[in-house]
Amino acid sequence: MRLRSDIFVSALTRRVFSMGGFAAVERRGADQAGAIFIRLRHRDGTEDLFGPAPQMLVGEEGGRTFERRLQAADAEAVEALIARELRFDSDLWLIELDIAEIGDLIDLVADEN
Repeated sequence: MRLRSDIFVSALTRRVFSMGGFAAVERRGADQAGAIFIRLRHRDGTEDLFGPAPQMLVGEEGGRTFERRLQAADAEAVEALIARELRFDSDLWLIELDIAEIGDLIDLVADEN
């Protein structure tokens, strides 16, 4: 069984704060099953964007797995991708993180590059 989106976001933000980082909910989605996107801001002004991994790449354990959608992109590119996603799914969550490294905060599918 998969954890509700609101509970997952709450746990993620608490973990980030406990690690000395900053987390904010930019957009609140559906409590039960809203898709979660994570915007990771870097000190050099670039950003990474993580979104839900396609189901075919997710294991059978039922947890939330993410894939890196953008890496070291400018803010405008991230905003554009989020705007496209919002046209498709208006119930998504957008979480902003300011932390040195995402580490093991989320489960990631392997980068192909």
